[in-house]
Amino acid sequence: MEKAKIGIVGLGWIAQVFHLPILTKVPDAAITCVCDKDKSRAKALADKFGVKRYYTDVHEMLLSEEIDAVDICTTTNAHKEVALACLEAKKDIFIEKPIARKYLEAVAIADAAKKSKKKVMVGMNNRFRPDTMILRSFIENNDLGKIFYVKGGWLKKLTDQSTWMGHKDKSGGGVFLDLGIVMLDLALWMTGYPDVQRVNAANYSHTTPGVEDSAAVFLFLKNGATITIEVSWSFYIEHELFYCNIYGEKGSAKLNPLKIHREMHGSIVNVTPGKVDDTQNLFRRSYENELKHFIGAVRGIHPVISTADEAVQRMRIVDAIYKSAAKGKEIYFK
Repeated sequence: MEKAKIGIVGLGWIAQVFHLPILTKVPDAAITCVCDKDKSRAKALADKFGVKRYYTDVHEMLLSEEIDAVDICTTTNAHKEVALACLEAKKDIFIEKPIARKYLEAVAIADAAKKSKKKVMVGMNNRFRPDTMILRSFIENNDLGKIFYVKGGWLKKLTDQSTWMGHKDKSGGGVFLDLGIVMLDLALWMTGYPDVQRVNAANYSHTTPGVEDSAAVFLFLKNGATITIEVSWSFYIEHELFYCNIYGEKGSAKLNPLKIHREMHGSIVNVTPGKVDDTQNLFRRSYENELKHFIGAVRGIHPVISTADEAVQRMRIVDAIYKSAAKGKEIYFK
């Protein structure tokens, strides 16, 4: 089977640090072209990673290149336009999170994918961390019993490379669309994507006037469970904090580092599997596993994990979260 021919659109930080270095080393993939509005950046990165051709216009790239798939790493405001162009050209696509700025933009991409019958994968790299995959298997096997509470958070300073996220026209929102959507997906994916009954949220803007820099969210599920999420770019903390705690009727678990405890014969027993990589290695491996999975899906080896339809479901919840914060009241789902 031939290598999957890939084009990468958008050559900012996420492409430079993860996508280009990783895809260059995936044996079953070949980066045949790159595209960025900044011509000098496109040329420099094409030269650095040994890519033969570079473009400044995605439409020209799609007309000129015989590629199997496109890896979209642009700012969020460009996701819909680039995704629709790629799907119309009959290319499978990978889109870095979030899929779009708003629910209706996400719906447009998902509908176009169905019409074109092409694959869409949305970047949710934490699904591909070895520790999250281990924990999810415990939950699926009912080792923790019925899950009734999930508490997750990500507190992280906004980096210089991500300042565009503070501009709502480009990002669609603030810290919740950056970090919160990751925690939302992780909590829902861990628990089998149960239906959400209602949400209650509060947003705060201290350092980024155009968007929220801190958010606190409560999700009440139809199965009776509760999820809470806190995210911030502006909390005064000593170091970055990423956590997800899960509580069930027979046990509990947490991530970062992975710890799993369950009740056995009247005692609380640590059932955490052997050694797990440190946090930095887990983070990088999540991107490696994610992109390898996408290449496998493009080559027809397996179906996509983290689909456009799931992303639409997430964005429906995200829109309700922003609505709740803006109106100061609980939002119910029909």
